[in-house]
Amino acid sequence: MTALESRKPAGFEKALGFFDVTNITVGAIVGADIYIAAAITAGSLGPAALLAWTLAGVLATVIALTLAECARLQPVVGGPYAYAKQAFGPLPGFLTGWSMWIAELMAIPVFAIAFTNYLGFFATLAPIWEYTIRVLFVVVLTALNALSVRAAGRFNDLLTAVKLLPLVGLVIGGAIYLASHADVAAANLIPFAPFGFGEFGSAVVLLFWAYVGFELTTVPAAEVRDPSRTIPRAMALGMGIVIVFYLSTNFVLYALVGHEQLAASNAPVALAATVLFGATGAALVAAGAMASVSGSDESDILGSSRLLYAMAGDGLLPRAFAKIHPRFRTPHVALWFQAAIAVPLVFVEHIAELISFSVFNLAFAFLLCALALIRTHRTSVTAPARWQWILPYGTVLICLGLLAATTTQDKAIGSLLLLVGALVYATLAPGQPLPHVLAAITNRERLLWRLARRRVRFLGGLVAWLGRRGSPPRRP
Repeated sequence: MTALESRKPAGFEKALGFFDVTNITVGAIVGADIYIAAAITAGSLGPAALLAWTLAGVLATVIALTLAECARLQPVVGGPYAYAKQAFGPLPGFLTGWSMWIAELMAIPVFAIAFTNYLGFFATLAPIWEYTIRVLFVVVLTALNALSVRAAGRFNDLLTAVKLLPLVGLVIGGAIYLASHADVAAANLIPFAPFGFGEFGSAVVLLFWAYVGFELTTVPAAEVRDPSRTIPRAMALGMGIVIVFYLSTNFVLYALVGHEQLAASNAPVALAATVLFGATGAALVAAGAMASVSGSDESDILGSSRLLYAMAGDGLLPRAFAKIHPRFRTPHVALWFQAAIAVPLVFVEHIAELISFSVFNLAFAFLLCALALIRTHRTSVTAPARWQWILPYGTVLICLGLLAATTTQDKAIGSLLLLVGALVYATLAPGQPLPHVLAAITNRERLLWRLARRRVRFLGGLVAWLGRRGSPPRRP
C-alpha cells in the first residue's frame, strides 16, 4: 500500500443521507454533454436514438454502482486508479489513472469545438477564425486555472448557475407545444428507426459519454449513514433521474425537428428552440450552451490536471507534474502540458471521433476497477450480498462490449497509448511518493462535501429540495 492509498479519511461525521448522495450523483453528471450529444446519433439511428440513450444510461448505472462498491470497501484517496493499484499493484493502477486522464483530456477539445459550433449560431465564422477561437478557448481557460484556483472556481460557479436553465424552458415549452401539435411529433418520430439498428452499438458508445461523471459520486462510506444501503439506492435513483432528464430533452428535440435537420446542425438544441421560441429564444439557448461548455471545460481542465498532480505525488509520474507555481500555487506544469496536447486536437473536424476515443479509455479504466472489485470480494472477510457479488461481473461484460464497439482506430491508438504509458511508468516514474504533495491533495471527502453543499447544480438542487433536506453542516 502506498502513501496516497493509506491516507484514509478519519473522524468525519456520517452526515450524508439518501437525498444528499442522490443530489451529488445528479449534479456531478448533468452538464454540457447534453448540448453536444443531443443529436450526435441522429444521422445513424434517427428517433431510435432514444433507445440508445436508455441503454447507455442503464449500462452507466451498473458501472456507477460498481465504483460505489469499490469506494465503500476501499475509501481511499485516488479513486479508480487507487482501487486498481491496491488490488493488482503499481503498474495496473498507473494504467488505470493514465486511461482516466486521457479520457478526461479528450473532453477539453470537445468542449472547445462545441463552443464554436454554438457561437456559429450568432455569426458565420471563417475556418481560420473558428480554429483561432478554439485554441484561445483552451488557452484562456488553462491560464485562468493556472493563475488562480479561486478565480477559476468562481467563474465556474457563475456559469453553473445559468448553464442548464435554457433546457428547462425547452423541455417544458416543448411538452406544452407538442400536447397540442401531436401531428408534428408524429411526422418527426415516424418512422422511428429509418436507418435500422446497424449502428446501434456505436451510438451507445457515443451516448455513454454523456453519463460520465458518476465516478465523482462514488461516495466513501466514511460520511454516509448506513452506506451499504444508502449508496446503491441513492445512486440508482440519481442515475434514473438523469436518464429521464436526458430522454425528456431528446424526445422534445426529435419531436420538434426532423432527424435529418438535427444531424445536419452543429447547434441542435438551438435549432429546436427556434421552432418553439423563435430567433430570440434560440439565441438564449445558444448562449446557455456556450456558458455550459465553458464551465464544463474549465472543470475538466482543473480535474484532469489534478489527476496528473496526484499521480506524480504518488510516485507514478515524473515529479515535474507535481510542481506548484511559487506565486500562484497551482500545478502549472500539469496544466500547460495537457493544454499543449489539447490544442492540436481542436483541429479535429468530428466531435464523435474524440468522444469515441474517450469512451475507449474510460471502458478500459472501469474494466480494471471491476476486476479489482472481484479480487477484493474474494479476499474480503465479509461475504458480499448476491447483487454485490454479481455487479462487477456485469461491469466487466459491459466494458468489454464498449471496447468492442469502439472503432478500429480507437483500439489501435488506445493500445499504442497504453504501451506509451507503460514505457513512461517504467522509465520516468520515480516510484517514491512526495509527502508534501500528498499533504496538499484535496481528498475525495472534501470534494464531495463541496458538491453536496452546492445546491445550484440544477437537477441536483431540485432533488435536494424535494427531499426537504438542508445542506450538510460545514466541517470545522
